[in-house]
Amino acid sequence: MKNNVFISESKIGKGVFANKSFNPGEQIFKLKGKKFRWEDPIHYTDFGANLIQTGYKTYIMPDAPGVYLNHSCNPNAGIYKNRKLVALEKIKIGEEITFDYSTTMQENFWTLDCMCNEIKCRKKIQDFRQLPKEVQSKYLLLNIVQGFIAAGYKKVNLLHGKFERNS
Repeated sequence: MKNNVFISESKIGKGVFANKSFNPGEQIFKLKGKKFRWEDPIHYTDFGANLIQTGYKTYIMPDAPGVYLNHSCNPNAGIYKNRKLVALEKIKIGEEITFDYSTTMQENFWTLDCMCNEIKCRKKIQDFRQLPKEVQSKYLLLNIVQGFIAAGYKKVNLLHGKFERNS
């Protein structure tokens, strides 16, 4: 699967790019990496920003190419079942592959100024709970929110795909 992508310079540093076309729902690659706990001091280093939250107190430091995935407020990929990076739309050869970091964050610890420059850029990358409700619902319906986060939401209107936080 790693031959499906390559690492190259993007508009904000290194990024992951498609080496082949991907259709919506197609797996791009699986995120693998060393596991860390919330208590680990790595969170207070420059490397801590690369961690992906996989549980309330668990993280992985993704191996390449995953560590080079950039954020977008309008991503073309998402993380399905905590580790599988899947295409959300048609991705062409040479296109940068991005995901929304907020779909993996629920810790009240880390934020970052966003540099994606998308039309609907939220200007700040922060926890899933702080996303606009319509964005939360969209991501929950697409099944690209980490399981431990999604478990905190219930579907309240199947017709309109609305979710709200469990009490």
